Amino acid sequence: MDRDSKASPADDAGRNGVSEPKNAESGRIDPTQIEWNGAAPRVEKPIPSRVNGVRRRIGPTEDEELLNRVTPSSPQPHVPELGAFTHSDPWRVLRIQGEFVHGFNALAEVGAAVALFGSARIADDHPWYQAARRLGSLLAEAGFAVITGGGPGIMEAANLGASEAGGLSIGCNIELPFEQSNNSFTNLSINFRYFFVRKTMFVKYADGFVIFPGGFGTLDELFEALTLVQTRKISRFPIVLFGKEFWSGLLQWIEERQLEEKLISPEDLNLLIVTDSVEEARDVLVDCYHTRCWTSWRKSEGAKLDADPPGAPATAPAPFKSDAQ
Repeated sequence: MDRDSKASPADDAGRNGVSEPKNAESGRIDPTQIEWNGAAPRVEKPIPSRVNGVRRRIGPTEDEELLNRVTPSSPQPHVPELGAFTHSDPWRVLRIQGEFVHGFNALAEVGAAVALFGSARIADDHPWYQAARRLGSLLAEAGFAVITGGGPGIMEAANLGASEAGGLSIGCNIELPFEQSNNSFTNLSINFRYFFVRKTMFVKYADGFVIFPGGFGTLDELFEALTLVQTRKISRFPIVLFGKEFWSGLLQWIEERQLEEKLISPEDLNLLIVTDSVEEARDVLVDCYHTRCWTSWRKSEGAKLDADPPGAPATAPAPFKSDAQ
């Protein structure tokens, strides 16, 4: 007799509409653990593996595997343990992949854009809030979409300014245990679970960053952008720091500690520009969009340190690069 001539207990179980526990090691159904939901199993004759010389499939089809599922032995509307697999790493990878696809789909038609960052704790009567609101409007009028983290404070101000100017106001929100909630001034809002997916959207779709005063999250965005430029993971990318007094201490430490110890090069700061003027910030971003910062780099912290200009042989060893990343 052909070895496939008998249907397995698992096949019978699938045909009788029973719950089908599987062996953890092999992944196969363990017939000794099947709960029959009060119905006696139907006895069927073994199915021959060949009929009229044609090999017949034994066992469930792929569609059956997809559509069948384990069910409780007695009717219950909510069984949390059945969803345990959604908290496993393989399933989490699929969720991350889906989040990337969702973000790419939502932002695929975005043209020129600038991302603004800053504290979520700034009230709407603060000068930084008003400056971010004004800059959001100026950027929208210049043809840029405005991308923020979608939350309150500086993010809300920039979205508000962009929407008031009739521009594309984008919010990339993130799940947080506190602080973060969607502001109401975006006309394109995307929610993310994972920081690294959200950060990818900022870098991929923005043509420059404006960093307002903020906390650790703001510093994270700043130093990630500087690192990506330094390591040539992204092309020329202007980074504007708004608020000279606020950023002065950090810049002093960078120059007196990191630069002095030769941990970085002056050229690493070629695209870092500090200003107190929203108009100057707008002009820098427009210039960098059209000329790859060839004019604006003279205002950078690197230029103040007598760094080689962007594209100089000493700082652009790759001939296809036109800047000093």
